Amino acid sequence: MSDSRAERFAWLGPAVRQTMPEASRAGWMAGFTGPGHVLLAAVMIALGLRGLACGDFASVWQRIPVEHLPARAFFVYATAVVELATGVGLLLRRTIAGASLALFVFLVLWAVLLKLPAVVVAPSMEATWLGLGEITTILAGSWAVFAVHADARVRARLPALVDARGVRGARLLLALSLPTIGLAHFVYLPQTVQLMPAWLPWHHGWAWLTGAASLAACLGILSGIAAGLAATLEAAMLGIITLVIWLPGLVAAPSDGSVTPFLMSAAIACGACAVADSYRGNR
Repeated sequence: MSDSRAERFAWLGPAVRQTMPEASRAGWMAGFTGPGHVLLAAVMIALGLRGLACGDFASVWQRIPVEHLPARAFFVYATAVVELATGVGLLLRRTIAGASLALFVFLVLWAVLLKLPAVVVAPSMEATWLGLGEITTILAGSWAVFAVHADARVRARLPALVDARGVRGARLLLALSLPTIGLAHFVYLPQTVQLMPAWLPWHHGWAWLTGAASLAACLGILSGIAAGLAATLEAAMLGIITLVIWLPGLVAAPSDGSVTPFLMSAAIACGACAVADSYRGNR
């Protein structure tokens, strides 16, 4: 990337200092790009296994906007296989490039075909933006991994999606996704409070604080002010929310109704974590 072009994106923070294949031999970019990479792979494997075991899509997160979908079972199991295969592929050095590309394309289709139509139909409903933002947060994480591990052919054909530009694009996508999550805590305050465990005090305060934190993380990433810290703290907060809100129900009554929200919440947290990985070694 030229100096002038890099300066235009400086507000998104420093990009990765090396591009593949040189980066594959150096430090934090050898094999895995960071803990978010591994966690994202693990949760995709878990989602795939859940789909194969339950024979259904992941509840509202994969709701197909077609009342009677032809060959529904085929799409259910195909989705599960893609999730499982890409998750495993991300953990194997020889298959990271192909798996990261496949997962990136899969999540783009998920966001565009399943979530974007609802926003177009009901743009004034925050829930539709929340649904899109949750998936684009996962997509941002997969993009950050893909941008680093894409092979030479993909780099030649899709230069705007890989290397420094790809990493910056993933950061921007995460930043634009976070307000949809943060605002939901205010717009749907009663529902947010209802999800909190009884032992946790100050339910309304925590709802406001976590909502405001997502908005602050968005501003931090966009401004480039402590962007890496903002992304890391957002990922940590989403992970804590997953453990505090969704894990107890999974432990108390393990079923698809408790497994699915736990895994989807974990996937969202892992997406943010994978983007936070892109700041490692560049602070």
